Amino acid sequence: MRVVFIIQGEGRGHLTQAISLSQILRRAGHRVAAVLVGQAEGREIPAFFSEQIHAPIHPFLSPNLIYDNNRGSIDIGRTIRTHLLRSKKYTASLRIIHTCVQESQPDLILNFYEVLGGLYKITHRNAAPMVCVAHQYLLLHPQFPFPKNSWLDRQIVNFNTRLTALGASRKLALSFRRFPETETAHGLTIVPPLLRREIRELQPVTQDFALVYMTHPCLSRQIIDWHEKYPGLPLHCFWDNPEAPEVLRVDDTLTFHRLNGPKYLHMMETCRALVTTAGFESVCEAMYLGKPVLMVPVPKHFEQACNAIDGVLSGAGASARTFDLSVLTDFLPYFQSPQQEFKTWCHETDWLFVKHLEAVVNEAEQKISAPMGELAFS
Repeated sequence: MRVVFIIQGEGRGHLTQAISLSQILRRAGHRVAAVLVGQAEGREIPAFFSEQIHAPIHPFLSPNLIYDNNRGSIDIGRTIRTHLLRSKKYTASLRIIHTCVQESQPDLILNFYEVLGGLYKITHRNAAPMVCVAHQYLLLHPQFPFPKNSWLDRQIVNFNTRLTALGASRKLALSFRRFPETETAHGLTIVPPLLRREIRELQPVTQDFALVYMTHPCLSRQIIDWHEKYPGLPLHCFWDNPEAPEVLRVDDTLTFHRLNGPKYLHMMETCRALVTTAGFESVCEAMYLGKPVLMVPVPKHFEQACNAIDGVLSGAGASARTFDLSVLTDFLPYFQSPQQEFKTWCHETDWLFVKHLEAVVNEAEQKISAPMGELAFS
């Protein structure tokens, strides 16, 4: 089957999930015909994605979270105002998506949590069937453990999640662990994480440094502040900062690196622990390699707050409100890795995804080929 990807390009998680699923599909004899990546203005597609996706890439302007550079938190008001003013530009993005889909003639569209993917599907009903893939769909599950007193945040996030899945044939919810399937879970299918082949091939060892991954450069101030008090723990930090050099060496034990796929994988393989802004994909990679994780949700980023709670319950490590790495050094002596159980869950990824995606395409083909009389009574 021919597949088109539509990917929310903010951060690293959805991009690496798309790489992993493209590898799975190719091994199963299918083809990724085109990849559409939603981007914020002024952002570039990371080099690691361009190098590893092995399909034509078509960028388009897409809504994104806007940060308060002084506080390192999401600026919700500015995010809403900005995207309302850009509505005409997003209409142009829908045309880009439609042109690419028309040219590719896919059997299936895979949407990695891009809101314009859902809006496209609902406005172009004759397009191929769409399947949505993301961890965020797990937040629709009635047994998901939300933060206390978070009803409003939950409604807002799940409203956006439902927008991304408008017209979808199926929602595949990536999860750290197994969840019970229920009839009231909004048609969800719980599936294992999508880990790239490169992660599965690593041979983890432990060296004396912590690896830090952050979604926004402004969060680096917290790292620097902690490091000035406790310079004894070597830190290697990866950030998406186009204004910084490839390697910014602050001192003997603190170094910042621009996003670099091979370098990041090598440091993930050899680090003592991972400190991350509670992105689902980064936590999964660390769990697979048996690395303890300190999860620090971006302030006012409800999805990451949920990831942190779920990650702690799944045995990934600990969470903190700020980049206070003392939390990490305190829990390290007591950490018990869930690596074996997590690996067993991840080993089901390939066949489960191929099974579910092929089933959706087969169902769509049967509807098209069914006589009109059968459709009338289906």
